Formats: sequence, C-alpha cells, structure tokens
Amino acid sequence: MMMLNHGISALLLAAGVLAGAQTGDPLHAWVTNGTPAALESWINQRLDAEQADLTKLLAVQGARTVENTLRPFDDAQNELAVAGNNAYLLYSLADDAVLRDKGQAMSAKVSSAGTDLALNRKVYEALAAIPTPTDPATKHYLEHTLLEYRLSGVDRDEATRNRIHALQDKITDLTLAFGRNVSDGTQSFTVAPESLTGVPADFIAAHKPGADGKIKLTTDEPDRGPVMTFSTNADLRRQMFLAYATRAYPKNEQVLRDLLTTRQELATTLGYKHYADLATADQMIGSAAGVDKLIAEVDTASHATAQREYAQLLAFAQQQQPGLTAITQSDISYWREQFRRARYSFDAQNVRPYFAYDAVQAGILKTTARLFHLSFKPVTDAVVWDKSVDTFDVYDAAAGQAGKRLGRIYLDMHPREGKDKWFSSAPVVPGIAGHQLPEGMLICNFSGGKAGDPGLMQYDEVVTFFHEFGHLMHHILGSQGRWSAAGGFNVEGDFVESPSQMLEELFHSPEILQSFGKHYQTGETIPTSLVAKMNAASAYGRGQWFQGQLLYSSYSLQLHNEDPAKLDFDALWKADQKRFLPTAPVPGDHSFAAFTHLTGYASNYYTYVLDKVIAIDFFAQFDEKNLLDGPTAMRYRRAVLEPGASKPAAELVKDFLGRPQSIDAVKTWMNAEFAPTAK
Repeated sequence: MMMLNHGISALLLAAGVLAGAQTGDPLHAWVTNGTPAALESWINQRLDAEQADLTKLLAVQGARTVENTLRPFDDAQNELAVAGNNAYLLYSLADDAVLRDKGQAMSAKVSSAGTDLALNRKVYEALAAIPTPTDPATKHYLEHTLLEYRLSGVDRDEATRNRIHALQDKITDLTLAFGRNVSDGTQSFTVAPESLTGVPADFIAAHKPGADGKIKLTTDEPDRGPVMTFSTNADLRRQMFLAYATRAYPKNEQVLRDLLTTRQELATTLGYKHYADLATADQMIGSAAGVDKLIAEVDTASHATAQREYAQLLAFAQQQQPGLTAITQSDISYWREQFRRARYSFDAQNVRPYFAYDAVQAGILKTTARLFHLSFKPVTDAVVWDKSVDTFDVYDAAAGQAGKRLGRIYLDMHPREGKDKWFSSAPVVPGIAGHQLPEGMLICNFSGGKAGDPGLMQYDEVVTFFHEFGHLMHHILGSQGRWSAAGGFNVEGDFVESPSQMLEELFHSPEILQSFGKHYQTGETIPTSLVAKMNAASAYGRGQWFQGQLLYSSYSLQLHNEDPAKLDFDALWKADQKRFLPTAPVPGDHSFAAFTHLTGYASNYYTYVLDKVIAIDFFAQFDEKNLLDGPTAMRYRRAVLEPGASKPAAELVKDFLGRPQSIDAVKTWMNAEFAPTAK
C-alpha cells in the first residue's frame, strides 16, 4: 500500500542533499532537537518559503511563461510536499507520543495551507494564462494542475470557497484522528502456553511466559499472522481475530460517520451527487459508474473460481472436522494453510527458516538492483528518526548512467510502541532534475529487528516486502524529471498500485528466491522442490483473493455513494461479506473501524483490483525464464516507471503493452491452480 499523503513538491537545493543530515536541514524535520517546538518551527519555515514562492509568482509583470509562473508554483508545491511528508513521518513514526501529537497537528496545518493554494484564484488565473507548453511533460503537468484546481472549486464565489476550505480542514482532522485511533489501538491479551499449539517454535521462543505463567500476545502483525495461520486453537484464532477487528471500535464509528458526512457536503458543494463521483473524476476509471462496471466485470471473472476453491476447502475441512457446515472468517487462514499442506505437500512453516528478515532485505535489494540496473549503498552515518531504520543511497547502473546518484530510501521495518502498524510506502522528499534528489520510506511491521530474533517471515510477508519496494522504486525512478509534483507517487491514484503489484510476481521465480533464500541456521539454499510446492500452493485461492478485494472495493464505494446519515456500517459490511465471501461472518467483527484505506483511498479502494489486472498484464510480457536479465525489465523501467506522472497513466500502459490493459492475463493467472498441468 502506498500512503496517499500531502502530494505536491519542490525546494531547489544545492548539491549534497543526500550527503547526511545537518542542523537546520531544510528537507528533514527529524534532525532538529526532536522537540514539538522545533518541529513546528521547521514546518513554519517551509510554509514561509512556500509563501515566498507564491509572492514571486504573483509579482510577475507582463506575459506569463513556464519559467516565471509554473516554476515558482512547482517550488511552492514542493515546499508543501516536503513539509507534509515530514509531518506525516513524525505523526506515524516518532517514538514520543507528544511528538506524534505535534506531527498530527502539523499535518493538519500543512494540509490547510495546501487547501489555501488549491483555492487561490489569482494563482489559478496566472497558471491558466500560460501559453500551451511545447514540451509534452510540461503540457501534461499544467493541464493536470488546472484540472485539479477546477475540481477543488477555485472558480466558485468567495463564500463557497471559504466553505470548501472549512470542509477540507475538517476532512483532514478526521482523517488524522481515524488513523491515530488505529495506531494507538493495539490490543493485547494473555494466554496459557499450552493454548499456542501449532504455532512455530521460533514464535514460542520469542514469547516467554510472564511471572503469572501466561504469554502476552498483541494484535501487531508478528503476533497476529502466525496465530491466525498456524494455531490449532480455534478459540485463540477467534480471540485474535476479534481483538484485531475492534482495535479502533467504537472510537472510529463516529469519526467515520463525520468524515463521510463532510465529504458528502464537499461533493454537493462542488456540484457532484456523491463523493465517489468527485473522487473518481480525475482517475483512470473516470466515474463511480466506471467503478461499478469494473466490480461487475471482475466479479463475473472470479466468482466461479472462488466458489470452486471454497468448495474444495470446505470439503477438506469437513473431513478433518465432521459436522462442520461453514468456515468462519477467523478460521479461513488456518484451513487454507492445512489444505495447502495436504494438497500440495506444502507447509508454510517449512519455508520460514529460509526467509530470515536480514537475508530477505538483502535479497530484495539485490534482485531489484539487477532487474532495474541499480545499486544500493548503505549510508551508515545517516541521521534517522529511530536507530532501527536502515538507509541506502540509490545509484544508477544502466549503461551510460552508471554511478549517477538517484535518491535515498529509508526502511523502517519492525514494530514498536506508537508506530503506525500497517505496511506502506510514502515519499519523504520529491525529486527535481538537477536540484533535488527524491527520497522515500517503507513503513512495515515485520518480525526481527531484535537481538536473537532472526525474524523468520511467512512467504506472504516476503510478497508484501516486494510490493512495498515496488512503490519505492516507482518513486525514485519516476521522480527524476523537471517537476516536483510530477513524480512517481503523483500518477493517477488508481494506477499507483500497478508497479508494486507487478513486482510481487517476482517472488515466484526459483532463481530469485534461491539467490537469497538460505536457511538461517545451516545456510542451505531453499530447495527447488520446495519452491515448486510453494508456488503451486500460492496459486490456490486467487479467485477468493479477488472476491475479497471486491468486498473492500464495493464497501468503500458504497460508503461514498450513499447518504451517510442512512448508513449502517456493520449491516453494510455483513451484506458485502455475504455477497463476496463464502465464509461465515464472526459476530462482533467491526473491521470497518480500522479500515484505514477509507481515509487514504476514500471510495477508490477498487485501485487494487484495477491495478492487479494491469500488473498481471505487465508481468505477462516478461520472459519467465529470464526475468532479471532480459530486455523487458529495462523497457518496463523506461516506459512505466521513469516517466512518473509526466503523462496520463493510460498512455503509460499503452507505451509498454502496445494496447490498453486486458483482463485476459488475469483470468489465466487466477485459474492457474485449475490448469491441466497444475498439480
């Protein structure tokens, strides 16, 4: 997942941006003395610089040009992006709760400044007066900027603009409150050691009983994943499921209703019937009706496959547990794991020793470097917000560009108290060719990071790592252009998941896995036979995966396409579960209250569905026998990643595929488990 953040970008900076943090660093708020007051002062400096850029823009006399108008505008955008990205970083990742509070407040302040700019009619009129640029990337950037201005309501009267501003500020406050409630809502409970039957031995070793003889578990992913997948104790699985599903309930119920109500008022104020129509107006999909059409098309393609998969699973579970009539949501991961063991002779616990965290990180860096002709060099003296963060500078290794520094990445990969508990990628610094190198970060919560803990990962966690790293590479490679606000993270929101989901598919390559999949104790390379079993097992359930994504897509669309006052969150959640999931619901499930995509993606969760279709179509163009060294990878880098948001996403797709995306590749991918050659 990519965090949809305060997008907009660009402080012109001299060389040495990535040479290490310094006091007063204009790009990195965390290098201050770490106090809330210092953070606020740093943010205010960025906002003052933004205002200086706008003053320069508005002071222009005579004809408007790209250099005298669009350049200072983009510089102002950049100041907002740097400020917003840093405020978000400390809101999500600061170890001190008071500093997280200040990060939250500063995120709201920067967002409000962004709304000021989005509603500034004088700036809009100045941009509109620029003659059509001859450079295609600049032309697209200007046209897209003017579209966003119109969608923001810049052409409305002053009273309406003031109301829009108030609504946007309220949306920001509610969004931040929703996310903070989830981050702070980690639940914990204790269990008797004997109740942990079935979980991996390293999990047991990492969870020592307390003085009372009980073992403490939390809803953080390193605990939740193994319990839900491996525990033979159905009561424990149910307990963990409900603890996780109620992390922010009931706190976020009213927050969500207020958020939806405010978004709906914003939409009607801007002339749209529902917020979903507004949210899709500048996307590839084009409209809420387009989302409905996509959901119906993918439902038709995946429903029968999902039902066939579930019928197999239920029949298997009934053999193990006679009298069972349905599999519950809290048991689905466990039974899938048991089914895969029986049908494919694949035990997910058997691959975990080959995926120790440090080796996986090194392997993903090595794989990506080879695929895209890059190199990653550790920055051991980097000043970071937490000592656990790994920092790397990214260099080009392509012919003719070898040795050129492209940017910096930060990997914050293990859970800690107060930290955002999800898995995401986000920009830290936008890029501007010749002036400022892009920086990005991963926010993850994998096992490891502690002395004596190898951080053995489940195979789906390794897939997640590949996914998030795909976002990071899109940001670094796609943010080398002229305009700060046209980088990789600035593509249409419903294309942004395509590069990350494409990179996931590399996980199935034996060559790639064997390059870093080494047993953490013996050093043995993961056997080819085990990789084959893992791939066969992972092909099972793809129809159910799509149906699950349609559940989230439909739910998020409906919340933003109906009257918020009439919504029953739980009833709608249950109705969508019944429509898309064959599994039985668990009473007390209030997952909507921790569904953070409702704030970041709003109505547009369908992004994951559309982009999976695109990603699988992309990957189908690669030679699976020569993934890393064939010509397709560099063609993909040049055609899809490097342009960033310099052209419409639909053109990026056509540039690489030679045509629009097709669902045909996904249909083949989804039914691989049932293909005649599948075993």
